[in-house]
Amino acid sequence: MQVKNTLAFQGVHEPSNEFIALFPHRFDYIYAEHPKPGESPDWLTESRHPLSDRLIQQGSYLYGVRFSSQTCYCLLDIDAGSIYHPNFDRFAIARILAALEPLGLSRYLTCTSSYSGGLHLYFPFEKPHSSWQLAIGITTLLENAGFKVAPGQLEVFPNPKPYSIEGKSNLFNAHRLPMQTGSYLLNEALEPIWSNQQTFVHQWLHAQSQNDLHAETLKQILRQAKRRHLRISGKADKFINDLNAEIELGWTDYGQTNRLLGRITMRSYIFSHMLSGGEPLTGERLVEEIVRVARSLPGYQEWCRHQHEIEHRAEEWARCIENSHYFHYGDPSGKFKAKVQEQQSSLHEAIEQAPTWNQQQSDAARDRIRNAIADLLEKNSLPAKATARFRSLLSYGIGGASLYRHRDLWHPSILQETQDSANEKESNCQSSPSLLSTAGGNSITDNAFGDRAVSNFVLTGSNLFPTHLNLDFLASTQFDQQALFTLEVQQSVCQEAVKIAQQQRQRIKAEAIDRKQITRMQQFLVSDDPVLVAEALAWAQINSGVLDDSPQLSFLPLLAEGRSYL
Repeated sequence: MQVKNTLAFQGVHEPSNEFIALFPHRFDYIYAEHPKPGESPDWLTESRHPLSDRLIQQGSYLYGVRFSSQTCYCLLDIDAGSIYHPNFDRFAIARILAALEPLGLSRYLTCTSSYSGGLHLYFPFEKPHSSWQLAIGITTLLENAGFKVAPGQLEVFPNPKPYSIEGKSNLFNAHRLPMQTGSYLLNEALEPIWSNQQTFVHQWLHAQSQNDLHAETLKQILRQAKRRHLRISGKADKFINDLNAEIELGWTDYGQTNRLLGRITMRSYIFSHMLSGGEPLTGERLVEEIVRVARSLPGYQEWCRHQHEIEHRAEEWARCIENSHYFHYGDPSGKFKAKVQEQQSSLHEAIEQAPTWNQQQSDAARDRIRNAIADLLEKNSLPAKATARFRSLLSYGIGGASLYRHRDLWHPSILQETQDSANEKESNCQSSPSLLSTAGGNSITDNAFGDRAVSNFVLTGSNLFPTHLNLDFLASTQFDQQALFTLEVQQSVCQEAVKIAQQQRQRIKAEAIDRKQITRMQQFLVSDDPVLVAEALAWAQINSGVLDDSPQLSFLPLLAEGRSYL
């Protein structure tokens, strides 16, 4: 059985393999390691040598091929998530066939592209035709029938190339070879059937004998298709490839929405009319394209946490680029060649410097808290106690989680602590360190960090004696004159100790900070303030065994299990 194909391949040839002979163009092929279940292949391009028959037969990698200037087949790719997939529209493939029938393409063979469930529709024909003309003709017929030819929905191979790079046409897109891992032939009911390379060849030859591509019809379609063939610089081509490389990877973690939408917006606004044809995108059409591309990217469902507002985010980026100095490529008034370097770097910088969505949300929450505090102060109704103040702020529509994250703006004890710290720094700049200080020079206040009252607990923070000694206090504690004399004698010793303490200041300060933090967390733990207790429990979970035993520590196992103390 001889496959009718006049295109020759300049590489290692296995004449007995009819399946491999169906795909004669092997230059600039793509390859990838077999991915793990549920993951997508990481495709790479090899341009140093053509893909040989023997490499395909070995099957150590997944392979894909491109098209040369002429071809004896075309391919339609329908992704599993496409609106044209039978899972969403069972009549879409029939409509596609009706659209291509005027061109003489009436028979095809269908196979799954991979385990993802995407479909590849192959249309073979006997006589070779111009790949570039065929791409434009098929795309035009599909678009006239209302189909949207776009990645993730419906792709045409060979693809239309509406531009060339400095006079040299760029490569056609590559497609995965059939009958590799996860690829199976489907019957007319689109059910998988037992298949191998031989059954694929058999169906190919049957469809090939039924298709008669009408050259005159193709020429007529090309005359009617109003497409511009643009020439771009090598820098612009690199810009497109850089955008594609970042966009097509999609989401791989949280916190990437802002950056990805920026890249999608750049590509859609500047290059969409070149990559997909049609008029340059503006306004609502630009927003729709940004949203469409974002939703079709890998990882969108798993990692994008802004799906509920993706349209709004797309509108913001569309307004941003339309109000910038960027323009549609090929616009005569744009003078793109003189500005491409400046534009590329400036918008990249704008995206890098743009605050993340989390930062914007945090700033907005802090503004709401500040405004609420200001309003309560103006009404002279700001509660003094932490719990009452917390409840008052809740009435302004501020969430409890936001109040906890930004408690430095409203919690009375933390505000007081911040003020005490500032006072301490100012005092330390004007006086010598105290040898009697036990907590970094600060006294423990009369009130704990919660709302309940606690017993007075005062530690002196005074400097050296006897100059600063309270003699009435000493007398009331039955100090005798000999004791006072002894203290007076020791003054010179203490002065010498001050010099030594100054040399050890850094070490003592570091140790004092640690003790101060422990004391602070211990006071948080025994307070009646749920916000501060929660923070002390979280701190105790990380610093196990540091805090003194208390009933509140019994909730640590619940915290470890992910359950809430509050």
